[in-house]
This record gives sequence, C-alpha cells and structure tokens, in this order.
Amino acid sequence: MDSTNIELPGSTVSAVSVDGDTIRIRFEPAYLIKTMTGSVERTRWRQNGSLLFEGAELDQNQPLPKLPANCTGGDVGENIYTYRDMIPVPLVSRGSAHCLLKLGAAQICVHAKAVRLEMDDVPRYIEHLRPE
Repeated sequence: MDSTNIELPGSTVSAVSVDGDTIRIRFEPAYLIKTMTGSVERTRWRQNGSLLFEGAELDQNQPLPKLPANCTGGDVGENIYTYRDMIPVPLVSRGSAHCLLKLGAAQICVHAKAVRLEMDDVPRYIEHLRPE
C-alpha cells in the first residue's frame, strides 16, 4: 500500500486561528514523506495545508507561542488512534480528536469533536530518501 504522511518534526506552524469552536492550525510548509509498496526508498515533498478541528477548545493553560515556529514533534489523535510525530494524509474523522504539537519549549494543545486535514495545491518534490 502506498502511503503519505506529514512529518511533524521540521514542518513549520505558521498560524493558529480560532473562529468560534473551530481551530485551524496552518502549516507553511508541511513536509510529507511518501512511501511506495515494495520500495525501500521514500521521497520527501513540501506542501502547505491546515489541520482543522471542529467542536474544539485550546488548552487555556498553554498560551499560544509566537508564530511562525518549527514543530519539533507531537501527537495528533482521532478516536482510538494516536499518530506520533506524523499526520496521515488524508485525515478526516468525527469523534474524539486531539493534538499536542511541540514548538521548542512551547506547545499547542487542542481537544475537539472532529478533525480534518486540508492540503493546498499539489506537493512539490524535494528529494529521495535512500536507506544507508
């Protein structure tokens, strides 16, 4: 099976916007890793996009960091799944959703009732990742 994931470490969080109970976390750029079934090589791409949470709340104990900032890792969860340091592409889920993104010493923490990933345009190729 071919797969594509956003690699959180190294991706840039450019903005967090709150509109009622909708929270949008903007990545400019997000770095994607594409894997093809049967291949030991992977490829790295860049693409802008947003992680959109509905029925959402920001953790008020965590003030928003100064943005833009490089993401150093974190978790994105939907229902029983938690994705560490990555986001699967595509991602659309209703039910319990959360994220805890690390931006150096700061964090962005969201709890929500739905999550979806919206990517812009098309991904741009950067490089092949070959095993050593």
